Order: sequence, then C-alpha cells, then structure tokens
Amino acid sequence: MKLSQYLLPIIKENPAEAQIASHRLMLRAGMVRQLGAGIYNWLPLGLRVLKKIEQIVREEMDAIGSLELLMPTMQPAELWQESGRYEAYGKEMLRIVDRSERQMLFGPTAEEVVTDIFRTSCKSYKDLPKMLYNIQWKFRDEVRPRFGVMRGREFLMKDAYSFDISEEAAKETYWKYHGAYLKAFERMGLKAVPVRANTGPIGGDLSHEFHIVAKTGESALYYNDDFSYAMADEMHDPKTAPAGFKEARGIEVGHIFYFGDKYSKAMKVKVQGPDGKEIVPMMGSYGIGVSRLVGAIIEASHDENGIIWPEAVAPFKVGLINIKPGDAACDKICGEIYGKVDSCLYDDRDGSAGAKFATMDLIGLPWQIAVGPRSAANGMVELKNRRNGEKVEVSVEAALGKVI
Repeated sequence: MKLSQYLLPIIKENPAEAQIASHRLMLRAGMVRQLGAGIYNWLPLGLRVLKKIEQIVREEMDAIGSLELLMPTMQPAELWQESGRYEAYGKEMLRIVDRSERQMLFGPTAEEVVTDIFRTSCKSYKDLPKMLYNIQWKFRDEVRPRFGVMRGREFLMKDAYSFDISEEAAKETYWKYHGAYLKAFERMGLKAVPVRANTGPIGGDLSHEFHIVAKTGESALYYNDDFSYAMADEMHDPKTAPAGFKEARGIEVGHIFYFGDKYSKAMKVKVQGPDGKEIVPMMGSYGIGVSRLVGAIIEASHDENGIIWPEAVAPFKVGLINIKPGDAACDKICGEIYGKVDSCLYDDRDGSAGAKFATMDLIGLPWQIAVGPRSAANGMVELKNRRNGEKVEVSVEAALGKVI
C-alpha cells in the first residue's frame, strides 16, 4: 500500500483526552477516531491489526474443534427473562423497544441466544459435546468509558460456549479453552497470566481471567514465580497465600467460566441420554476481548517514539521509506522492494526524511527499509529493526531476504 493513497491521519501532539499510552498512540497513529463516548471508528491501520488478532483467535478456536457461527447484536428480551438475567444484569445493558413495542436489547453477551440455538438443534447425547463461538460486536453501557478501546462501550469480542453431557466432560472442555487461550496470546507476542476469578453476573463456580501485566492495568494481581498461585484481587486472601507472592497490575483480555446447568436448566434444555433418560447439558462460556487486545498489546509493547508491533499482529510487516521521491535510483529500488514484499506500507510522499522516520516509528511496523540517493546509487539500503532499534546498511537482496 502506498502511503500517498492511504488514510493515515497522524497527530503530532499528544491528545489531551488520552490518559494512557495505548489510547494516546492509537489516536496519534491514525488507528481510531472517537465517534461518541466509548464508541470508535476503526480506521484502515487499526482495522488491519484488529483483523490479525481476530484471525489468530479464530485459528486457535478452530484447532480445538470449536465451530464458528454468527449471532445477532440485537436480542429479544424474553430470552433473558427466561434465564432470569434481564433485570439482574443492570444498567450496563442497553434496552430498546422496537416499533411493535417488543422489548429488545443490544447484546452484552450471548449465553441465552446460543442456548436457544442448542435446544432447537440438538436432542441427543450423540450431539454432544458441542463447542460454538462467535466473533461479534457487543455493547455495554459503561458508566465511565475511558482509556480508548480498553474500556469502550462498543467492543469486538470472541465469545464461545460449550455443551457437555456431564460435569466431568464439561470441565475437560473448560481446560481445552484454557490452553487455547494461552496459545493465542503467545502467538500475539504476549505473556498472559491466568488467574482464578469471580464469575460475576455470568454465574458458575469455576472461572479464570487472563491478564497482561502492565503498569496501567486496572486489576490487582497476586502471583508467585511459577504461577502455581495466581489470583485476582477479589479472590486473593493474604492469610492463605504462599510466601513470596508478587503484586502487579493487569489488563484483563480474556475470561472463561464453567457454570454447569445455570442456563440449560433455566431455559429447560434437555437431551436424551444413553439410557433413554433426559439429561440437562452442562455449559461453559469463554470470552476474549479482541478490540481490547489492540490496546493491551500497545500497553505491553511501545517506547517513547511510538508503538512496537509484534510481527504476528502488525498492520504491515515493512515500512518502506523513499527519502527522495523523483530520484531515479531511489524510485527504482523502492519499486523493486514494493513489488516483492506483500505486507508493505510504502511512504512515497514528498516531505522531510525526519518526518517520514518519525511516522514509521510511531506506527511501529517491525521493519523499516530506508532508500536514500547515496546508498541507492550503490544498490544499498538501510534496514532497521523497530524493536531493538538496530540499523544496518545492506544490499537490496539482503534486505529482502531478511523481511520476506
């Protein structure tokens, strides 16, 4: 993609409303623009990162046999009334009345909807287990939306749901998701800490949150060196904690729950068991904050000059800088590199070299290739590793060999 044809509205100064690094850098790097309180437009650069994260999550869900579907953002209130959560959920739920006076809501989660899908589709123990997931926009009417996409009102979430024949089978499924989450976060270049947590309005008696350790995290975490003890603040008991535990701040990016028959029983879900008797399936749910992860990755990976993207989620792999557009040698080498590197953002604009380097540092692409008249005349380019700042002058072939 040529930068002269791209939408990348860079902001030079720090926005006054941005209180944390990820919000500040996402605004400055032209990734998002606020439309309303806690509601953001995702611009092309930000959307590319969002899609990369979404795809990693999708691949890890598919790998454990979870099946993707797509559920509506708007849900009928009667499903939530059936489960008993409609009033209990509180003011975070956006309630709507349609033109026919039907009570609707903008889904903050989808346990009721997926349970209804299951009960109308699966009738026998032979249909179990079932693992279903959905990557969809959700809405929760936060009292104080803040920190950009880290605590917005509208957000993209992967929510998965499992149905099993017994508690034992359901907990085996729970740990499958637990392992898949750790793999997904590792692929994104993150060290995620799973901690025991309360189940909150979702319900149930087994739950883990997954946190990225960061100074700006909203949650207090307590853990020891091998993570055999790791608890969220509300679960931590100093009297029973092992000696030598550490305290840190964490950004929650995932949450998994086992809640047994909480929804299946309330919504009268039954399947025929092996002996012909009816069985109430045991359930779990599993969420990952896809849009929140964009901010969390930036919080964990940036410096004073801008974002430092892990390669797996970077919007482009290479930032190509033509220091002197119009120079025959520069244009020729840039054209050759641009034609051979699929994931490349090419700064072909007129402008100062300093401004071009600053832009590339700000948006944080893993590799920068700078092509100036002097080096180009000798068939050489400058290759920079954004993470460690190392710069080397290499041949065009060597640069291509490194980044392809």
